[in-house]
Amino acid sequence: MKTDYLIVGSGLSALVFGALMSKSGKTVRVLEAHEHPGGFGHSFTMSKKYTFNAQLHYVWDCGEGHTVNRVLKQLDLDRAVTFDRYDPEGFDHMRMPDYAIYIPSDSAELIQRLVKLFPASTKQLERFVREIQSVRAGLRYLTPPIQPLELLKHLGDAYSALQYLHSTLQDVFDKFKIPQAAQTLLALQWPDFLLPPDRLSFYAWVILFTGYQEGAFYPTQHFEQVIDALVKAIEDGGGEVLLDREVTDFLVVDKTVTGARAIDLHTKSAQEYLADTVICNIDPKRAAAKIGIEKFSPAIQKKLNYDYSPSNFMAYCAVQGIDLRDYGFGKWNTFHSGDADLNVAFNRMYDEHDYSNPSFAITTPTLLTNYGGDCPPDCQIIEFLTVANYEYFNQLKQDDPKAYRQKKAEILDAILDVVERDYIPNLREHLVFKITGSPTTNEHFCHCPEGNSYGSSLTPRNMGLDRLNHETSLKNFYFCNASSGYPGFAPTFWTGALLYQRLSGDLILSA
Repeated sequence: MKTDYLIVGSGLSALVFGALMSKSGKTVRVLEAHEHPGGFGHSFTMSKKYTFNAQLHYVWDCGEGHTVNRVLKQLDLDRAVTFDRYDPEGFDHMRMPDYAIYIPSDSAELIQRLVKLFPASTKQLERFVREIQSVRAGLRYLTPPIQPLELLKHLGDAYSALQYLHSTLQDVFDKFKIPQAAQTLLALQWPDFLLPPDRLSFYAWVILFTGYQEGAFYPTQHFEQVIDALVKAIEDGGGEVLLDREVTDFLVVDKTVTGARAIDLHTKSAQEYLADTVICNIDPKRAAAKIGIEKFSPAIQKKLNYDYSPSNFMAYCAVQGIDLRDYGFGKWNTFHSGDADLNVAFNRMYDEHDYSNPSFAITTPTLLTNYGGDCPPDCQIIEFLTVANYEYFNQLKQDDPKAYRQKKAEILDAILDVVERDYIPNLREHLVFKITGSPTTNEHFCHCPEGNSYGSSLTPRNMGLDRLNHETSLKNFYFCNASSGYPGFAPTFWTGALLYQRLSGDLILSA
């Protein structure tokens, strides 16, 4: 049966788009190669009792009137899908040698805490924090859907933002002469980007940093409930989400995409799926290769020439016999660096594969909500995240699987050494479950090329005005994923909702 919309891939932006279209009365079919929908938003259960999310740890833009809330209201899900807020007095706990700071929601309080640590740099820190707010305001007016009258009213803020178009976070730290230790504390959430200050777009950092200041959240019933609710919205509207369907190629007549061909991974049978409009949630470069890059316009071909983001190492663990709250964990994430310079720390791990002095994130999902359900009542979940080089791990896995497993164990041991020294003595005695994931794990389970965690890398080059969007130059074919929008929970909601808005004319993001 031909549908109004065929969606290839079931990442968050695709599910948001599909749910909105299905709610509006359109027929929707989603094809997903994995056994679970949701992309990096999917959850998995191990040993029949420990549930982990693939990669999401905390989210933003979920408060009343913000993007996620608007979408959920449109779907009549805002009461069913709720969020618990992180501690606004310190949603990120930053730790490094000789310094620590809790990042608060209030910018004036942030300045006070920074000045207390670095009194000799009071003016520089005040100017830097004020500049963050000004740039964020400017970016709001420059972000689609652009409202010309509002942009004209706030040209000053827009100009403040535009001057940093090609800037890294390090460039701006240097401009304001921020002390090295203060730089590290402010940028210690680098695992949220998997880039250090000297490679990370200042825009990307500002958007995320201020987004979390306005409210860092975690789904009350965990991320699995969010994904399930979006899938149900599609199905309730008469649509379907077909799992274990791997798309092998797209059906193209001249420069019009009419559907896709997919293999049922259970029966090994192939089937063609036709639609008036095809939405591509899989990696745009991979999709373009299936179609034939030459079929796209030169302008789109240029935009498709992006770099992939780095990948990550994850350790999913469960503890028993202790309460992590007794060791300083709670409604916040903890970021640790053993090095005073994050650029050095990143290069050592990513380029030299040396984790002897790691920089990493710690998240404790069990403490973020009272809902439970992610592990037995007498256990708690704790997870660790850092960067990892795909080429290195992929080659290691191919050449010597034993060495590959040993390297993962070595990284976890290095992290656990630090955690036992600085946070939870004898943690290993309480670990009742642990499993690690590498860049090749990402590639296998989430079908992300080179194991990338965020689509295109969040460098100034990839965050410029010519960044890829939904447009493809082919008829009836649109991109809708992290590389054609922005990565992360709230940005993927925005990407899916924005495409829905443009194709339907139904205003959600403009008010």
